[in-house]
Amino acid sequence: SAQELNRTLHSVFDESRIYRIDHYMGKEPVQNLLYFRFANSFVEPLWNRHHVAAIEITMAEKFGVEGRGRFYDEVGALRDVVQNHLLQIAALLTVEAPVAPDAEATRDEIAKALRAMRPLEPKHLVRGQYVGYRDEPGVAPDSGVETYAAIRLYVDSWRWAGVPIFVRAGKHLAATATEVRVELQRPPIGVFRLRDDGRENYFRFRLGPDVAIALGARAKQAGDEMVGEDLELAVTHQSPDEMTAYERLLGDALDGDAALFARQDAVEAAWRIVDPVLREMTPVYPYERGSWGPKEADEMIASYGGWDAPVVT
Repeated sequence: SAQELNRTLHSVFDESRIYRIDHYMGKEPVQNLLYFRFANSFVEPLWNRHHVAAIEITMAEKFGVEGRGRFYDEVGALRDVVQNHLLQIAALLTVEAPVAPDAEATRDEIAKALRAMRPLEPKHLVRGQYVGYRDEPGVAPDSGVETYAAIRLYVDSWRWAGVPIFVRAGKHLAATATEVRVELQRPPIGVFRLRDDGRENYFRFRLGPDVAIALGARAKQAGDEMVGEDLELAVTHQSPDEMTAYERLLGDALDGDAALFARQDAVEAAWRIVDPVLREMTPVYPYERGSWGPKEADEMIASYGGWDAPVVT
């Protein structure tokens, strides 16, 4: 078991000498979430419950289990990507500023952010399975394993109380893209609202396969009428010489830099969030390949305008 493994490791190594690799933490755009937040002074005044209405995190894959049916049928979407990759992204979005530039200060804040997240309830989870999954090699013919999961998280902290975080991940969806969208509150008075009902402002972080940071805004269209249009102020950056996630993490491990590695207390905090629903036999809804998942997942976010589908060009 994981507990026995940890006891064995700690009988030989101190926790500071154990490097638990989650390759997602080594990705350049994931690290940029943390950097962008704390390197730009215009972000901090907006990054709280007074200005943020909701946060969306989407990890969509256009492909299926790709010959890993036997493995995937023992894991499912919640264990495969939600418990680790996507909760880590949620933590980076909600952490407080580290008190020092060292690895332990950063990992302290990540652990605190995960501990502040409420354990999931069945009513805040929708599981789905793409049509044809049970025909995949290695998959049980009566499998109830989810290939899609959507959850609604809450962070019980002074900064984020009441702000929902919607997370979804799935296979055989309409596109392959990982994206974060931080939706801001509407202006308190809609000066142009009677004639010009635009979208809320937002921050958008495309984490893959392309990389972008964008701010969604409104600007007036040319002409006599006070009518606006949606636009994005975007920054894209992807170096052809960029290291892979594993190259970066292995290099950091050799250098003794643990900032991007999961600490035991953070791992346990993440499992505490998903463990209650892993013990529940919640329904698994079918969905068609090439869709955005089961329609039941739309209901949890309907009051916030619905899911925003990542645009892939």
